[in-house]
Amino acid sequence: MSVNGKRVLHMDRNPYYGAESASITPLEDLYKRFKIPGSPPASMGRGRDWNVDLIPKFLMANGQLVKMLLYTEVTRYLDFKVTEGSFVYKGGRIYKVPSTEAEALASSLMGLFEKRRFRKFLVYVANFDENDPRTFEGFDPKKTAMRDVYKKFDLGQDVIDFTGHALALYRTDDYLDQPCRETINRIKLYSESLARYGKSPYLYPLYGLGELPQGFARLSAIYGGTYMLNKPIEEIIVQNGKVVGVKSEGEIARCKQLICDPSYVQDRVEKVGQVIRVICILSHPIKNTSDANSCQIIIPQNQVSRKSDIYVCMISSAHNVAAQGKYIAIVSTTVETKEPEKEIRPALELLEPIEQKFVSISDLLVPKDLGTESQIFISRTYDATTHFETTCDDIKDIYKRMTGSEFDFEEMKRKKNDIYGED
Repeated sequence: MSVNGKRVLHMDRNPYYGAESASITPLEDLYKRFKIPGSPPASMGRGRDWNVDLIPKFLMANGQLVKMLLYTEVTRYLDFKVTEGSFVYKGGRIYKVPSTEAEALASSLMGLFEKRRFRKFLVYVANFDENDPRTFEGFDPKKTAMRDVYKKFDLGQDVIDFTGHALALYRTDDYLDQPCRETINRIKLYSESLARYGKSPYLYPLYGLGELPQGFARLSAIYGGTYMLNKPIEEIIVQNGKVVGVKSEGEIARCKQLICDPSYVQDRVEKVGQVIRVICILSHPIKNTSDANSCQIIIPQNQVSRKSDIYVCMISSAHNVAAQGKYIAIVSTTVETKEPEKEIRPALELLEPIEQKFVSISDLLVPKDLGTESQIFISRTYDATTHFETTCDDIKDIYKRMTGSEFDFEEMKRKKNDIYGED
Protein backbone atom coordinates (compact mmCIF):
# COMPACT_ATOMS: atom_id res chain seq x y z
CA MET A 1 0.00 0.00 0.00
CA SER A 2 2.90 2.38 0.74
CA VAL A 3 4.51 1.53 -2.61
CA ASN A 4 1.15 2.35 -4.24
CA GLY A 5 1.19 5.86 -2.83
CA LYS A 6 -1.13 5.43 0.15
CA ARG A 7 -0.26 7.07 3.50
CA VAL A 8 0.13 4.14 5.89
CA LEU A 9 0.06 4.14 9.69
CA HIS A 10 0.69 0.68 11.14
CA MET A 11 -0.27 0.28 14.81
CA ASP A 12 0.41 -2.86 16.84
CA ARG A 13 -0.68 -3.51 20.43
CA ASN A 14 2.32 -5.86 20.89
CA PRO A 15 5.89 -4.80 21.74
CA TYR A 16 7.17 -6.97 18.83
CA TYR A 17 6.53 -7.29 15.09
CA GLY A 18 4.24 -9.86 13.55
CA ALA A 19 1.40 -10.55 16.05
CA GLU A 20 0.40 -14.22 15.65
CA SER A 21 3.19 -14.85 13.13
CA ALA A 22 5.94 -13.59 15.43
CA SER A 23 9.12 -15.42 16.41
CA ILE A 24 9.43 -15.39 20.21
CA THR A 25 12.79 -14.60 21.79
CA PRO A 26 14.33 -15.25 24.30
CA LEU A 27 13.21 -18.79 25.19
CA GLU A 28 12.14 -17.58 28.66
CA ASP A 29 9.40 -15.53 26.97
CA LEU A 30 8.03 -18.64 25.26
CA TYR A 31 7.80 -20.42 28.66
CA LYS A 32 5.92 -17.39 30.06
CA ARG A 33 3.59 -17.17 27.05
CA PHE A 34 2.55 -20.82 27.47
CA LYS A 35 2.50 -20.56 31.28
CA ILE A 36 5.14 -23.28 31.71
CA PRO A 37 6.32 -23.07 35.36
CA GLY A 38 9.98 -22.37 36.08
CA SER A 39 12.79 -21.43 33.72
CA PRO A 40 14.14 -23.40 30.74
CA PRO A 41 16.71 -26.00 31.90
CA ALA A 42 20.42 -25.24 31.40
CA SER A 43 20.55 -27.97 28.71
CA MET A 44 18.53 -25.62 26.44
CA GLY A 45 21.50 -23.24 26.19
CA ARG A 46 21.22 -19.44 26.15
CA GLY A 47 17.67 -18.08 25.97
CA ARG A 48 18.62 -15.40 23.44
CA ASP A 49 19.80 -18.06 20.95
CA TRP A 50 16.16 -19.02 20.38
CA ASN A 51 13.67 -17.47 17.91
CA VAL A 52 10.62 -19.73 18.04
CA ASP A 53 7.85 -19.28 15.46
CA LEU A 54 4.33 -19.39 16.84
CA ILE A 55 2.94 -20.34 13.43
CA PRO A 56 5.26 -22.36 11.17
CA LYS A 57 5.36 -21.56 7.45
CA PHE A 58 7.83 -22.31 4.66
CA LEU A 59 8.20 -20.25 1.49
CA MET A 60 7.84 -22.01 -1.87
CA ALA A 61 11.08 -21.06 -3.67
CA ASN A 62 9.13 -20.03 -6.79
CA GLY A 63 5.95 -18.97 -4.97
CA GLN A 64 4.01 -15.75 -4.53
CA LEU A 65 5.66 -14.54 -1.32
CA VAL A 66 9.16 -14.94 -2.76
CA LYS A 67 8.03 -12.86 -5.77
CA MET A 68 6.69 -10.17 -3.41
CA LEU A 69 9.98 -10.17 -1.48
CA LEU A 70 12.09 -10.00 -4.64
CA TYR A 71 10.02 -7.39 -6.48
CA THR A 72 9.76 -5.09 -3.46
CA GLU A 73 13.43 -5.69 -2.48
CA VAL A 74 12.47 -6.74 1.05
CA THR A 75 15.13 -9.43 0.41
CA ARG A 76 17.78 -6.82 1.26
CA TYR A 77 16.72 -7.20 4.93
CA LEU A 78 16.58 -11.01 4.98
CA ASP A 79 18.74 -14.11 4.55
CA PHE A 80 17.25 -17.47 3.59
CA LYS A 81 18.29 -21.07 3.76
CA VAL A 82 16.83 -23.90 1.68
CA THR A 83 15.04 -26.60 3.68
CA GLU A 84 16.78 -29.96 3.46
CA GLY A 85 13.93 -32.31 2.71
CA SER A 86 10.26 -32.91 2.03
CA PHE A 87 8.74 -36.14 3.31
CA VAL A 88 5.41 -37.95 3.30
CA TYR A 89 3.97 -40.46 5.78
CA LYS A 90 2.74 -43.87 4.61
CA GLY A 91 1.90 -46.92 6.69
CA GLY A 92 3.60 -45.63 9.84
CA ARG A 93 6.87 -44.69 8.10
CA ILE A 94 8.13 -41.57 6.33
CA TYR A 95 9.50 -41.42 2.78
CA LYS A 96 11.14 -38.69 0.71
CA VAL A 97 8.61 -37.07 -1.61
CA PRO A 98 9.45 -37.91 -5.25
CA SER A 99 8.83 -34.89 -7.47
CA THR A 100 11.13 -35.41 -10.44
CA GLU A 101 11.25 -38.24 -12.96
CA ALA A 102 14.55 -39.53 -11.52
CA GLU A 103 13.24 -39.48 -7.93
CA ALA A 104 10.01 -41.19 -9.01
CA LEU A 105 11.97 -44.08 -10.53
CA ALA A 106 14.15 -44.43 -7.41
CA SER A 107 11.38 -44.07 -4.80
CA SER A 108 10.43 -46.97 -2.54
CA LEU A 109 6.93 -45.49 -2.20
CA MET A 110 5.78 -47.21 -5.39
CA GLY A 111 6.09 -50.48 -7.28
CA LEU A 112 7.83 -50.66 -10.69
CA PHE A 113 4.72 -50.29 -12.88
CA GLU A 114 3.32 -47.51 -10.73
CA LYS A 115 6.64 -45.64 -11.04
CA ARG A 116 6.31 -45.66 -14.83
CA ARG A 117 2.74 -44.38 -14.69
CA PHE A 118 3.68 -41.66 -12.19
CA ARG A 119 6.64 -40.64 -14.38
CA LYS A 120 4.27 -40.21 -17.37
CA PHE A 121 1.99 -38.09 -15.19
CA LEU A 122 4.93 -35.85 -14.13
CA VAL A 123 5.97 -35.41 -17.79
CA TYR A 124 2.39 -34.35 -18.62
CA VAL A 125 2.37 -31.84 -15.74
CA ALA A 126 5.79 -30.43 -16.73
CA ASN A 127 4.60 -29.87 -20.33
CA PHE A 128 1.19 -28.47 -19.34
CA ASP A 129 0.59 -24.86 -20.39
CA GLU A 130 -2.91 -23.49 -19.77
CA ASN A 131 -2.43 -21.10 -22.72
CA ASP A 132 -1.55 -23.92 -25.17
CA PRO A 133 -4.42 -26.40 -25.84
CA ARG A 134 -1.94 -28.79 -27.54
CA THR A 135 -0.59 -29.64 -24.05
CA PHE A 136 -4.03 -30.60 -22.63
CA GLU A 137 -4.04 -34.17 -24.04
CA GLY A 138 -7.82 -34.26 -24.32
CA PHE A 139 -8.56 -32.74 -20.90
CA ASP A 140 -10.39 -29.46 -20.40
CA PRO A 141 -8.45 -27.75 -17.56
CA LYS A 142 -11.51 -25.67 -16.61
CA LYS A 143 -13.96 -28.61 -16.58
CA THR A 144 -12.19 -31.98 -16.19
CA ALA A 145 -12.07 -33.07 -12.53
CA MET A 146 -8.65 -33.96 -11.10
CA ARG A 147 -10.06 -37.38 -10.20
CA ASP A 148 -10.44 -38.11 -13.95
CA VAL A 149 -6.85 -37.04 -14.69
CA TYR A 150 -5.53 -39.51 -12.10
CA LYS A 151 -7.79 -42.17 -13.57
CA LYS A 152 -6.41 -41.69 -17.09
CA PHE A 153 -2.85 -42.17 -15.81
CA ASP A 154 -4.05 -45.17 -13.75
CA LEU A 155 -2.50 -43.89 -10.51
CA GLY A 156 -3.18 -45.85 -7.29
CA GLN A 157 -4.58 -44.42 -4.04
CA ASP A 158 -1.20 -44.05 -2.29
CA VAL A 159 0.23 -42.13 -5.26
CA ILE A 160 -2.89 -39.93 -5.40
CA ASP A 161 -2.46 -39.26 -1.65
CA PHE A 162 1.10 -37.95 -1.85
CA THR A 163 0.53 -36.15 -5.17
CA GLY A 164 -2.49 -34.21 -3.90
CA HIS A 165 -1.22 -33.59 -0.38
CA ALA A 166 2.61 -33.48 -0.55
CA LEU A 167 3.04 -31.96 -4.04
CA ALA A 168 -0.16 -29.94 -4.65
CA LEU A 169 -0.35 -29.25 -0.87
CA TYR A 170 -4.11 -29.64 -0.43
CA ARG A 171 -5.30 -30.23 3.15
CA THR A 172 -8.35 -32.32 2.19
CA ASP A 173 -9.59 -34.39 -0.78
CA ASP A 174 -12.18 -31.80 -1.86
CA TYR A 175 -9.93 -30.85 -4.80
CA LEU A 176 -10.51 -34.24 -6.52
CA ASP A 177 -13.89 -33.14 -7.87
CA GLN A 178 -12.80 -29.64 -8.87
CA PRO A 179 -11.36 -28.58 -12.28
CA CYS A 180 -7.82 -29.91 -12.70
CA ARG A 181 -6.12 -26.64 -13.76
CA GLU A 182 -5.44 -25.43 -10.21
CA THR A 183 -4.01 -28.79 -9.08
CA ILE A 184 -1.73 -29.15 -12.13
CA ASN A 185 -0.42 -25.60 -11.62
CA ARG A 186 0.22 -26.33 -7.92
CA ILE A 187 2.27 -29.43 -8.82
CA LYS A 188 4.16 -27.36 -11.42
CA LEU A 189 4.92 -24.75 -8.74
CA TYR A 190 6.29 -27.48 -6.45
CA SER A 191 8.52 -28.87 -9.24
CA GLU A 192 9.73 -25.42 -10.34
CA SER A 193 10.49 -24.48 -6.71
CA LEU A 194 12.41 -27.73 -6.25
CA ALA A 195 14.39 -27.08 -9.45
CA ARG A 196 15.71 -23.78 -8.08
CA TYR A 197 17.74 -25.27 -5.22
CA GLY A 198 17.57 -29.05 -5.56
CA LYS A 199 17.13 -30.30 -1.97
CA SER A 200 13.51 -29.25 -1.42
CA PRO A 201 11.11 -26.60 -2.76
CA TYR A 202 11.04 -24.69 0.55
CA LEU A 203 12.98 -21.70 1.88
CA TYR A 204 13.10 -20.44 5.45
CA PRO A 205 14.43 -17.08 6.76
CA LEU A 206 17.37 -17.10 9.18
CA TYR A 207 16.34 -15.93 12.68
CA GLY A 208 12.71 -16.98 12.14
CA LEU A 209 9.57 -15.82 10.38
CA GLY A 210 9.39 -12.72 12.58
CA GLU A 211 11.99 -11.26 10.17
CA LEU A 212 9.33 -11.04 7.43
CA PRO A 213 7.00 -8.44 9.02
CA GLN A 214 10.07 -6.46 10.11
CA GLY A 215 11.34 -6.44 6.52
CA PHE A 216 8.00 -5.21 5.18
CA ALA A 217 7.83 -2.55 7.93
CA ARG A 218 11.24 -1.23 6.82
CA LEU A 219 10.12 -1.18 3.19
CA SER A 220 6.95 0.72 4.14
CA ALA A 221 9.08 3.26 6.05
CA ILE A 222 11.15 3.94 2.90
CA TYR A 223 7.91 4.91 1.16
CA GLY A 224 6.77 7.12 4.05
CA GLY A 225 4.90 4.57 6.18
CA THR A 226 4.84 5.02 9.98
CA TYR A 227 5.06 2.04 12.38
CA MET A 228 4.05 2.13 16.05
CA LEU A 229 4.69 -0.82 18.37
CA ASN A 230 3.20 -1.06 21.88
CA LYS A 231 0.21 0.99 20.75
CA PRO A 232 -3.04 -0.08 22.45
CA ILE A 233 -6.17 0.07 20.28
CA GLU A 234 -9.09 1.46 22.31
CA GLU A 235 -11.75 1.81 19.64
CA ILE A 236 -12.31 1.58 15.90
CA ILE A 237 -14.55 4.56 15.10
CA VAL A 238 -17.30 3.99 12.52
CA GLN A 239 -19.71 6.71 11.32
CA ASN A 240 -22.65 6.06 9.00
CA GLY A 241 -21.38 2.50 8.49
CA LYS A 242 -17.87 3.58 7.39
CA VAL A 243 -14.56 3.59 9.28
CA VAL A 244 -13.28 7.11 10.01
CA GLY A 245 -10.52 6.51 12.56
CA VAL A 246 -8.82 4.53 15.31
CA LYS A 247 -8.65 5.72 18.93
CA SER A 248 -5.49 5.03 20.94
CA GLU A 249 -4.43 6.52 24.27
CA GLY A 250 -7.00 9.32 23.96
CA GLU A 251 -5.94 10.33 20.43
CA ILE A 252 -7.70 9.56 17.16
CA ALA A 253 -5.83 8.63 13.99
CA ARG A 254 -8.17 9.48 11.08
CA CYS A 255 -8.38 7.08 8.16
CA LYS A 256 -10.49 6.19 5.13
CA GLN A 257 -9.52 2.49 5.05
CA LEU A 258 -8.45 0.01 7.72
CA ILE A 259 -6.77 -3.41 7.49
CA CYS A 260 -6.62 -5.55 10.63
CA ASP A 261 -6.53 -9.09 11.91
CA PRO A 262 -9.71 -10.62 13.42
CA SER A 263 -8.65 -10.05 17.05
CA TYR A 264 -9.32 -6.29 16.68
CA VAL A 265 -12.90 -6.68 15.39
CA GLN A 266 -14.44 -9.71 17.10
CA ASP A 267 -17.99 -8.66 16.14
CA ARG A 268 -17.17 -8.64 12.41
CA VAL A 269 -15.77 -12.19 12.15
CA GLU A 270 -17.10 -15.72 12.54
CA LYS A 271 -15.49 -18.95 13.69
CA VAL A 272 -15.23 -21.68 11.03
CA GLY A 273 -13.04 -24.17 12.90
CA GLN A 274 -9.92 -24.59 15.04
CA VAL A 275 -6.24 -25.39 14.55
CA ILE A 276 -4.01 -27.20 17.03
CA ARG A 277 -0.29 -26.44 17.00
CA VAL A 278 2.33 -28.13 19.18
CA ILE A 279 5.85 -26.69 19.35
CA CYS A 280 8.31 -29.46 20.29
CA ILE A 281 11.92 -28.96 21.35
CA LEU A 282 14.19 -31.89 20.42
CA SER A 283 17.86 -32.76 20.89
CA HIS A 284 17.99 -34.88 17.74
CA PRO A 285 16.97 -34.79 14.07
CA ILE A 286 13.78 -36.66 13.13
CA LYS A 287 14.34 -40.37 12.42
CA ASN A 288 14.45 -41.57 8.78
CA THR A 289 15.15 -38.08 7.37
CA SER A 290 18.88 -38.73 6.73
CA ASP A 291 19.63 -36.48 9.73
CA ALA A 292 18.19 -33.43 7.96
CA ASN A 293 18.52 -30.22 10.01
CA SER A 294 15.26 -28.96 8.49
CA CYS A 295 12.35 -30.64 6.74
CA GLN A 296 8.62 -30.84 6.23
CA ILE A 297 6.64 -34.03 6.80
CA ILE A 298 3.06 -34.30 5.57
CA ILE A 299 0.76 -36.98 6.96
CA PRO A 300 -2.07 -37.34 4.39
CA GLN A 301 -5.50 -37.62 6.00
CA ASN A 302 -6.25 -41.04 4.45
CA GLN A 303 -3.19 -42.53 6.19
CA VAL A 304 -4.59 -41.75 9.65
CA SER A 305 -8.36 -41.95 8.98
CA ARG A 306 -8.94 -38.19 9.08
CA LYS A 307 -10.53 -35.51 6.90
CA SER A 308 -7.51 -33.17 6.88
CA ASP A 309 -3.73 -33.56 6.83
CA ILE A 310 -1.28 -33.29 9.71
CA TYR A 311 1.87 -31.19 9.11
CA VAL A 312 5.29 -31.35 10.74
CA CYS A 313 7.69 -28.47 10.14
CA MET A 314 11.22 -28.86 11.56
CA ILE A 315 14.08 -26.33 11.77
CA SER A 316 17.20 -26.12 13.94
CA SER A 317 20.26 -24.22 15.12
CA ALA A 318 21.35 -24.14 11.44
CA HIS A 319 18.70 -21.41 10.96
CA ASN A 320 19.69 -19.36 14.04
CA VAL A 321 16.39 -20.20 15.74
CA ALA A 322 17.65 -22.61 18.42
CA ALA A 323 20.69 -23.27 20.61
CA GLN A 324 23.46 -25.43 19.15
CA GLY A 325 22.40 -29.05 18.68
CA LYS A 326 18.71 -28.29 19.27
CA TYR A 327 15.75 -28.72 16.91
CA ILE A 328 12.28 -27.18 16.83
CA ALA A 329 9.50 -29.32 15.32
CA ILE A 330 6.02 -27.82 15.06
CA VAL A 331 3.00 -30.03 14.46
CA SER A 332 -0.25 -28.53 13.16
CA THR A 333 -3.62 -29.71 11.92
CA THR A 334 -7.28 -28.74 11.67
CA VAL A 335 -9.18 -29.88 14.79
CA GLU A 336 -11.81 -32.55 14.03
CA THR A 337 -12.72 -33.99 17.46
CA LYS A 338 -13.06 -32.98 21.10
CA GLU A 339 -9.61 -34.42 21.84
CA PRO A 340 -7.23 -32.44 19.58
CA GLU A 341 -4.03 -33.76 21.18
CA LYS A 342 -5.04 -37.34 20.36
CA GLU A 343 -5.46 -36.32 16.72
CA ILE A 344 -1.79 -35.39 16.35
CA ARG A 345 -0.39 -38.44 18.14
CA PRO A 346 0.91 -40.05 14.89
CA ALA A 347 3.06 -36.94 14.31
CA LEU A 348 4.32 -36.74 17.90
CA GLU A 349 5.38 -40.41 17.75
CA LEU A 350 7.68 -39.54 14.81
CA LEU A 351 9.42 -36.90 16.97
CA GLU A 352 10.08 -38.85 20.18
CA PRO A 353 11.83 -38.30 22.53
CA ILE A 354 10.50 -34.75 23.02
CA GLU A 355 12.18 -32.49 25.60
CA GLN A 356 9.45 -29.87 25.92
CA LYS A 357 6.01 -29.28 24.34
CA PHE A 358 4.05 -26.05 23.97
CA VAL A 359 0.42 -26.67 22.97
CA SER A 360 -1.95 -24.06 21.52
CA ILE A 361 -5.45 -24.30 20.04
CA SER A 362 -6.57 -21.33 17.93
CA ASP A 363 -9.90 -20.43 16.39
CA LEU A 364 -10.08 -20.17 12.61
CA LEU A 365 -11.79 -16.81 12.00
CA VAL A 366 -13.01 -15.30 8.74
CA PRO A 367 -14.66 -11.90 8.00
CA LYS A 368 -18.47 -11.85 7.84
CA ASP A 369 -18.44 -9.50 4.84
CA LEU A 370 -16.07 -8.17 2.16
CA GLY A 371 -15.57 -4.81 3.90
CA THR A 372 -16.48 -2.75 0.83
CA GLU A 373 -19.14 -0.75 2.70
CA SER A 374 -17.35 -0.25 6.02
CA GLN A 375 -13.87 -0.07 4.37
CA ILE A 376 -12.65 -2.35 7.17
CA PHE A 377 -10.69 -5.18 5.54
CA ILE A 378 -10.06 -8.15 7.80
CA SER A 379 -7.48 -10.88 7.18
CA ARG A 380 -8.24 -14.52 7.96
CA THR A 381 -6.45 -16.28 10.80
CA TYR A 382 -3.74 -18.73 9.74
CA ASP A 383 -4.85 -22.21 8.71
CA ALA A 384 -2.92 -25.39 9.52
CA THR A 385 -0.88 -25.48 6.30
CA THR A 386 2.86 -24.92 6.58
CA HIS A 387 3.36 -22.87 3.39
CA PHE A 388 2.60 -19.24 2.55
CA GLU A 389 0.59 -19.61 -0.67
CA THR A 390 -2.84 -19.39 1.03
CA THR A 391 -1.63 -16.40 3.05
CA CYS A 392 -0.56 -14.65 -0.17
CA ASP A 393 -3.96 -15.38 -1.72
CA ASP A 394 -5.53 -13.61 1.28
CA ILE A 395 -3.21 -10.59 0.84
CA LYS A 396 -4.08 -10.37 -2.86
CA ASP A 397 -7.80 -10.69 -2.05
CA ILE A 398 -7.64 -7.81 0.48
CA TYR A 399 -5.64 -5.73 -2.03
CA LYS A 400 -8.30 -6.28 -4.70
CA ARG A 401 -11.14 -5.35 -2.32
CA MET A 402 -9.30 -2.20 -1.19
CA THR A 403 -8.19 -0.94 -4.58
CA GLY A 404 -10.63 -2.53 -7.02
CA SER A 405 -7.75 -3.94 -9.09
CA GLU A 406 -5.71 -7.15 -9.18
CA PHE A 407 -2.37 -7.29 -7.37
CA ASP A 408 0.21 -7.10 -10.16
CA PHE A 409 3.79 -8.24 -9.42
CA GLU A 410 5.18 -6.46 -12.50
CA GLU A 411 3.45 -3.19 -11.56
CA MET A 412 4.90 -3.46 -8.05
CA LYS A 413 8.34 -3.97 -9.60
CA ARG A 414 7.98 -0.89 -11.85
CA LYS A 415 6.92 1.34 -8.93
CA LYS A 416 9.80 0.10 -6.80
CA ASN A 417 12.25 0.80 -9.67
CA ASP A 418 10.96 4.40 -9.93
CA ILE A 419 12.33 4.98 -6.42
CA TYR A 420 15.29 2.59 -6.16
CA GLY A 421 16.39 2.65 -9.82
CA GLU A 422 16.76 -0.48 -11.96
CA ASP A 423 19.71 -1.85 -9.95
